[in-house]
Parts: sequence; structure tokens; C-alpha cells
Amino acid sequence: MARKEDYLREPVRHIDPKSFNAVPILEAMASMSYQARNLARAAQIYERMLGDPDCTIILCLAGSLINAGLKLCFVDLLRHNMVDVVVATGANIVDQDFLEALGFKHYIGSPEVDDNELRALRIDRIYDTFLDEDDLRVCDHTVAEIADRLPPGVYSSREFVREMGRYLVERGLGQDSLVRVAYEKAIPIFIPAFSDCSAGFGLVLHQWRNPERHVAIDSVKDFRELTRIKIAAKETGLVMVGGGVPKNFAQDVTVAADVLGFPVPMHKYAIQITTADVRDGGLSGSTLKEASSWGKVAQGFSEMVWAEATLVLPLLVSYVYHKGTWRARAEKRLSEWLDAPAPLPTP
Repeated sequence: MARKEDYLREPVRHIDPKSFNAVPILEAMASMSYQARNLARAAQIYERMLGDPDCTIILCLAGSLINAGLKLCFVDLLRHNMVDVVVATGANIVDQDFLEALGFKHYIGSPEVDDNELRALRIDRIYDTFLDEDDLRVCDHTVAEIADRLPPGVYSSREFVREMGRYLVERGLGQDSLVRVAYEKAIPIFIPAFSDCSAGFGLVLHQWRNPERHVAIDSVKDFRELTRIKIAAKETGLVMVGGGVPKNFAQDVTVAADVLGFPVPMHKYAIQITTADVRDGGLSGSTLKEASSWGKVAQGFSEMVWAEATLVLPLLVSYVYHKGTWRARAEKRLSEWLDAPAPLPTP
């Protein structure tokens, strides 16, 4: 039987979108067809968002992205003020980003393996990528440790992820971590389905050990906080990689604001990279044009790119980085704004 180290040998390396300039190729793609032209238009819309001083930009992440080598793409968007808010799956933020911040790796693998052997070796597989289940258990227990040191009570996922960032800073870990960079720049990260990842396992452990006084995550508080951001923003733009809960959560704040009595505008800008099919009626593949019927996304500055994210996202991030419009944008530090005691707005 093979050993664990036979599988976990070559780490996934994260592509650096700053190391090459994709502006010429995307400008050339604008005169092509199909998804090349769609990608070029999406890049132009993102550039327009960055040049709009009234626009708050929300990055939505779904699917397995960090493990695939895209971490630096997202970190650079945060570091260079090209994103103001993040809405993500727990897998991307906890199982993948925070896991690597603790010093662990994802490894190059293959789908053509014996998964029963992987199970016996405590190796988990994400298509052609491997990770050590024992490392994930450390991540689970670290989440429980962070919860144990917090005062018992109800927190939004944003508040808990902020404490994860504080944990990394205090220990000098995760220099290139989304969680750490978001903490340092006070960028809120929302994980609407927070329990659906290692954070869930860690919080179950924490609550099991502290049945009477423990930390709990309130997803409605998440929704309320993101809705507050939408109400306060003059305009908003969505940059969506994948679909699922993050896409719907971010889109729905326009409706939530309307229910509260605030006639906010729909998201003015929206781009999405997805491989989902529109024809099954699922949210992940539903078009941004369709979203306008729900009062979520305005028509005019929206584009969908039907492509696998590892192929096109580095080009998109390289484009907006090298165009340089982000240099004129200031930090919004919205997490600090949400933390500040203030009465809720009234319609």
C-alpha cells in the first residue's frame, strides 16, 4: 500500500496575476467572438466599477477556488482596493484559505486514483487536488479554539471571520491569506452558509463542550449587515466567481432593502464567471438579465462569462491590476463601519 507522502508531494502553486500583463490580450479578445468577447466586456465593466467613486464592489466566491491556485488573485483584489466586501462559501475561506494560513498545503493530484486508498490514508480529493484530512482536523480544532476564547453570544459570520484574522495576525501567520488581509484592511467577509465547512465542525465541537454558554452564528445578522451596506452605498457592483449561495445572498440585498422600506437602486454593475447551465432553472446559471426581473441587477453594465475560473480569472485580475484605475480608490473599511455603534437607518 502507498504511503501518504507518496500522494502529498507537490504543492499547488498560486498564480500571481501581477507577474504578467493581460491588457493586450483582453483588448484583442474584444474583437473576437463567444466567451473571449464576453470576458473582454466583463473586464471593461469591472474597470468601469473601479472608476466609479460611488460604487461599492462585492466579490462573491463559490466553488473550489483557493485550492486550485487562485488565492493570490483574490488577495491582490483586496490589497489593491478593488473589492470592498466579500461573500463566499465556507470551503473557500476556512477549509482552503485559513487552512493554508495555518501552514498547510493543497497538493497536485489526479482524479484517476483509488479513492478507497485515499480514504485509508486520510487524504481528501477535490477532483485533481489532494489535501491531508489530518490538516483539516487541525483547522477544525483551531476554529473551536477561537470560539472558546470569545465571550458567549451570537455573532455574524463577518464578526467570527474577523476573529480568525486576528488569530493569524497575533501569531504571525498567513501573510498571503484572504482572512488576514481582510482583517488588516477591515474588509467584511460574509459566509452565509457558515456551518457548511470546517467552521461548522469546529463550532459543533465548541458548542458540544460548552452546551450552556457558547458562540453561535446568526445568518440573519449577516443578511442585515450586508443590507445595511447596500442601503448606505450609492451604487453597487458584483464580481461573481461561481454562483450558489454567495451569488443569491449578494443579489438579494436589493429586495431586502425594499422590504425594509428603502427604495435602493438595483446593483448597477455585475459580472459572473460560471460553468453552470441556465436551462435547468438553477440560480448558479441564471442570467444577470433574468435577475433584473427580480429587481436585483440593472441591465446595461452586466456580463456573464461561461468559462472555468482557473482559465479566465487570472486574465481578468491581471487586466484590472495593470490598467491601474484602482490606484485612485480609497479603502472603505466597512467592517469598522459595521462595528461602530450607530442607530439603524430609517426609511
